[in-house]
Amino acid sequence: MEPLIHPVPLRTGHPEEPGYVDRLCTRIDRVDPVVQAFVPEPGRYGRLTAEAAGLVRATALATAGPGPLYGVPVGVKDVIHVDGLPTHGGSALPPGVLTGPEGTAVRRLRAAGALVAGKTTTAEFAVLAPGPTRNPYDLAHTPGGSSSGSAVAVATGLVPLALGTQTVGSMIRPAAYCGVVAYRPGLGRMPVDGVILHAPSLDTLGVFTAELAGAELAAALLCDSWTPVTDPGRPPVLGVPEGPYLDRTHPTARAVFEQQLRALAELGVTVRRVPVMAGFEEVVRDLRTIIRYELAQGHADWFARFGQLYRAETVNAIRLGREFDAADHAAALRARDLFRQQLADTTAAAGLDLWVAPAAPSTAPAGLETTGDAVMSLPWSFAGLPALALPAGRSPEGLPYGLQLIAPAGADERLLALARPLEGTLDRTWPC
Repeated sequence: MEPLIHPVPLRTGHPEEPGYVDRLCTRIDRVDPVVQAFVPEPGRYGRLTAEAAGLVRATALATAGPGPLYGVPVGVKDVIHVDGLPTHGGSALPPGVLTGPEGTAVRRLRAAGALVAGKTTTAEFAVLAPGPTRNPYDLAHTPGGSSSGSAVAVATGLVPLALGTQTVGSMIRPAAYCGVVAYRPGLGRMPVDGVILHAPSLDTLGVFTAELAGAELAAALLCDSWTPVTDPGRPPVLGVPEGPYLDRTHPTARAVFEQQLRALAELGVTVRRVPVMAGFEEVVRDLRTIIRYELAQGHADWFARFGQLYRAETVNAIRLGREFDAADHAAALRARDLFRQQLADTTAAAGLDLWVAPAAPSTAPAGLETTGDAVMSLPWSFAGLPALALPAGRSPEGLPYGLQLIAPAGADERLLALARPLEGTLDRTWPC
């Protein structure tokens, strides 16, 4: 049996080598039936062979030489349109209904030389109904959602880079559950055209990689107006968001988080405990109003035509969204703007570079009926802030923990730069 846990660094491939596509497809064929990270594609080998040959020819004619992702296989979450591949959105709806132009993010990956290895599985329409994907650390546990397939494809080394989307916690949580890196840009930094959106006011695209350097490379290619920070200067000042938000962490995970903070302090990082989000339940309420209302609006036509094909979890979410009206939605958006400003003011007043929090309230729960709890990502997604998940040790049972770093709006580049010296401290094999 092939080893399931095998994340690989993001580096250029060699599509001109004999057997390059064979090796890629052979590993997918051996490992993916176990973890089900990819949407089945009967013609994958022939498609990739043709695309690799075309890439080699185009590169030979190009004056600039190979792109920075030359020959790199990538996974694309199945709510993102890719030319030549159907979009199912993890649903039973006819693919012809869900067609659309290829997303800018996919075009940028291809322009950099990447090969699309395939579509990765998703919860239905990136909402709640889980896909078939399993956690490679324990097949009886959830891999998280809704970008489960992309996280697992990277954790198992089927691809070194995968695209996901996040509305609330759909990237940060599966990254934590599956022991990989996830970068969720600030709202608006990465184009979301070509995506079946869940809630346009909150949705972002992002990337999964095995290590932070790969996320930085991908971010520079995919984000608009990226300006790398080569030297972030002193170690960061991290803020611990004390209060009802952090109290949603499981006691064991909270204890692990304290261990992680001590390890960071030993590295020279300043850790400040800052009371914040006293009205956290109102934040939860307002976010749910936005996402459910926008989901119902976005699916109004499809649901009217194909409602019987939707899964129960999505049906319930859409029906809940119909209970809100435009005034409710507008009030929740105003509350979001106020929360965003209050959080920015608190960040500045406390002299923080980043917030730090668990990436999930616990390790991956047992069972495949749900995708876990997104609450640790909820306020940061509500505010549209850039976030990063780093692997941060494992439980005695071998399940990964993740640490989440969150930057102020517009500070995506600084977030990744400040995280560089922290990555090695939180060794992914460190038993907690």
